[in-house]
Amino acid sequence: MRIAVYCSAKDIIPEEYLHLGDELGKWIATEGHTLVYGGATGGLMSRTSNAAAAAGGEVIGVVPQRIICAGRLAENCSTLYTVSSMAERKQMMRDVADCFVCLPGSYGTLDEMYDVIASGTVGEHHKPIYILNYRGFYEGIRQQTEHMRTLLFLPQQEAYTPHWVNTLEELYNILSQDTNQQP
Repeated sequence: MRIAVYCSAKDIIPEEYLHLGDELGKWIATEGHTLVYGGATGGLMSRTSNAAAAAGGEVIGVVPQRIICAGRLAENCSTLYTVSSMAERKQMMRDVADCFVCLPGSYGTLDEMYDVIASGTVGEHHKPIYILNYRGFYEGIRQQTEHMRTLLFLPQQEAYTPHWVNTLEELYNILSQDTNQQP
């Protein structure tokens, strides 16, 4: 399974969050999955991709030209796609991946998360997205989603919804079940 991971590229975040990248990257590789990510260096992006590569996994990077010009191109990708813009990166990652995982992050991570959710909502894909609400990191977004549902901005029963998980173990269990159900 090709798992796209969206996450922070900031280096100066609490170490416990950086460890999430180490653990997830290693798990992806040791389970025989492929990591799809933004192809850049920094923070959780580096930690996840380095751990996957160190464990012998396949790492697919999708990097915009602007990131390369900034000197932030990762050197651990088995396959690297160079694209012209962040919008093209999001599209290619959606196309290449079988599912999506959101680790803690900032504006870019939120942009990618909502891009997947919005495109799934209108039927452009049916690939699952898993949001790791580690230590309540995304709790405000979860509450806002329920607020929008209460005010009827979202239907009570959506055709496409994100899957919320609180721990990596919960994520691993769900991904393992999904892998076993694929033809």
